[in-house]
Amino acid sequence: MASGLGAIILVLIIVKQDVAVSPPQADLLQADLTSLQQQDASLKKTLTETHQQALAEVAETARIQAQIATLKAKVAQQSGSISQQQIALSAIKNSIKHAPAVHKNDVVQHEAGGEENYVMGLKVEGRNIVFLIDSSASMTDEKLIDIIKRKNRSDSAKKSGPKWRRTKRIVRWLLARAPSASRVAVVAFNNKARKLGSGGWISSRDAAGIKRLYRDLDRLTPTGATNLQRGLQTATRLHPSAIYLVTDGLPTAGESRFSSLNPFSSCGGLLGRSNTISGACRLKLFRQTLSESAPGRGVKVNVILLPIEGDPQASPQYWAWTAATGGLLISPAESWP
Repeated sequence: MASGLGAIILVLIIVKQDVAVSPPQADLLQADLTSLQQQDASLKKTLTETHQQALAEVAETARIQAQIATLKAKVAQQSGSISQQQIALSAIKNSIKHAPAVHKNDVVQHEAGGEENYVMGLKVEGRNIVFLIDSSASMTDEKLIDIIKRKNRSDSAKKSGPKWRRTKRIVRWLLARAPSASRVAVVAFNNKARKLGSGGWISSRDAAGIKRLYRDLDRLTPTGATNLQRGLQTATRLHPSAIYLVTDGLPTAGESRFSSLNPFSSCGGLLGRSNTISGACRLKLFRQTLSESAPGRGVKVNVILLPIEGDPQASPQYWAWTAATGGLLISPAESWP
């Protein structure tokens, strides 16, 4: 391109020197020169832009390569961490594989679940433990309509209720987890209260005594009202160090002379004027029961609350009671025990 431009300039000089060259020819040569100069400027501009673009692409390539290097480093780090975790997991599996087998030492063998001594933070402990069992009609089913239907059926049908069968499994589980140095007693309550087995304390390692408790538990028929007050009165006469209450809600009956108590003036179910009791009256009854019959200071109360429809106040009320004694309220999963 430069040689062509030089030739044109040379020709132009010659033409300029040749006075015989005509003006039209000079104009054409000048136009060609101008066009070539414009092409030269355009090519130089394109070359500059191409160079700048190449530099930008080189910088972008360097940035991407740096990101790739960073990602490779992270992958290598994570691979190392995964390898360490796999080694640790392998060691755990190996320790489990070679761990000695845990043998049941339950006094009476049964299939009530695993060997855990804890369930959601609840530990069976205490020197003298009373297991207080709600055996009222509501302990057969979770839904009110099913409870009402089962009330009109045979004792066998009541005993076969899913919640009652679960209650018996819970009692067996708790008895099996009582400390070996403890004494235990089981009190069942509905309209009345009764002590199961021999009627008093037995050693948690007394196989014959535990079997008597199981036998009496199997003979119980869940029926009647929930008189927690009678249950507590019977339990506290044993002077326990801990109480484990299995129930599904607030009480529906009590021992007080309610007609003389102003807060119960609207509670027809407690005064004999109605066959039902409202949630508000059950709440008042629970508080009255605790004020009159709750165990004294130093007795830890734990509550296992099973589900039932229509008693939303039960959970917060039992929680407050157990917390005040240093115990726990649990609502166990359906699959337990």
